[in-house]
Amino acid sequence: MGSGYFKALDRFPKDTPITFGLNLAYEGSDSNDTITRMAQAAVDNLQNVKLYSFEVGNEPDLWLENGFRSGAWDGQTYTQQFLERAETVYDNVLKPAGMASMFFEPPATASTIGTTFEIAMLVKDGLTTAVNGINLVSCWNQHDYFYYIGVSTYGITLDQLMNLDKTNEQFAYWEEQVNISRSTKLPYVLREMASVGPIGMHEVSDTFGAALWTLNFFLYTASIGISSVQMHMTQNSNASAWQPIEQYGNDPFVRPQYYAHAAMAQIIGNGNGTTQVASMNTDNVAADHKGYIRAYNVYANGALQSMVLINSKQANSSESNKASFTFEVNFGSSNGNKDIYLSYLTADGADSLSGTTFNGMTFSDSDGKASQVDNTVNKLTTSSSGKVSIPVRDTQAVVANVGWLLGSNAVLNNGTATSSRKSSDGQSRTSGANTATITGAVTTALSVAASLTGGSGNADETGTPRTSGEAEVPGRSKILWALGVSLIAVTIGFVILA
Repeated sequence: MGSGYFKALDRFPKDTPITFGLNLAYEGSDSNDTITRMAQAAVDNLQNVKLYSFEVGNEPDLWLENGFRSGAWDGQTYTQQFLERAETVYDNVLKPAGMASMFFEPPATASTIGTTFEIAMLVKDGLTTAVNGINLVSCWNQHDYFYYIGVSTYGITLDQLMNLDKTNEQFAYWEEQVNISRSTKLPYVLREMASVGPIGMHEVSDTFGAALWTLNFFLYTASIGISSVQMHMTQNSNASAWQPIEQYGNDPFVRPQYYAHAAMAQIIGNGNGTTQVASMNTDNVAADHKGYIRAYNVYANGALQSMVLINSKQANSSESNKASFTFEVNFGSSNGNKDIYLSYLTADGADSLSGTTFNGMTFSDSDGKASQVDNTVNKLTTSSSGKVSIPVRDTQAVVANVGWLLGSNAVLNNGTATSSRKSSDGQSRTSGANTATITGAVTTALSVAASLTGGSGNADETGTPRTSGEAEVPGRSKILWALGVSLIAVTIGFVILA
């Protein structure tokens, strides 16, 4: 690994956070010297981007299987070796540079199910214990994939990916780990994730349907308290947000998934550093949309600012008359008689490999720059009590924002205001067939608790206490402040070494 490698990393936009991987697998007599040199090279050469943290070792739970370790290898042994190397790097690299000691992310595991690498076990082994009075661990780092070729025991289809209930089922164990991490008072990050690993699957992970899955995953993980998510990218992966080189007979191009990153970036930016996300209960959706409907409340400065409504029921581009799902939502009486601006994540169909737009924007395949291809401003108005009906086409998502069009207000970026993109003038009501209905309620602008109940009719909900058929969202203290996702597809550039 030479200077050219660091020059390539340093080409990311200024201050892009980088988590840099240091090699723990190597066990030679000069291992401490080797890891020190690598850490020093990262500190010295990453000048345009921001070195955010070090990952020491990659997926150590697999090291017996892949031959990096033999004999007695478990979470306790890993803990001892991790702390030894981390202390070495701090003493010889970070401390002389005036950098923080809590700079290291363990355990970067592929999966801890049935292993000795679970968070609670590693805490018991002493991983978070101060070494010579110095705390070294900055957060908990784990990996996952919705589906992994050669590991998952079933076949994968686009419809399976778009059934969002299956994401909750697959991620249930990781959600337990997130909950355990809270007791340690350290953040939880998901540094390696994708719809299909290791390099995606054509006509599944590279479709618009996968973009809807990605947007939902970002919002879902934000709502359960994950602080940062990085999607796995390689130059030959059909799951990467863009293809940087000629591959599979295609020139470089932007995949639909990229638009989910763009959407999440605007959702976060809309709160100017105060964004919080809470999920709404969609369990009572009618059978024809069961598993395909998701809704999230997004808060700015502690008040409800927008809702993200996702209808992931598969409708391919060949279907000329696509059905829709109507969300009957309530923004609360404090948002009565207010304009709600709609920003759509859309394409011709779930199987579309191109032609995606978000908020009327498209990104160039040649240089990745954004341009406006649709200046239509879609706007609805709430009732005096804050209610509004929002139809969303099958295989589509919408951000419904109170008071202005998403992206039209200045956003502070490192203390500098970014000017607006387009105005909020004009009105064009969204049309679509009313095939099913759910109702959401937010009791007050200060309440994070919200729910959706479903049925064939319009359920009348007001700002009353929840009933037994509704689910409560965790309090704001447990909800993510600004999920780590950006337009470059990874907020924290993730550099992996075993």
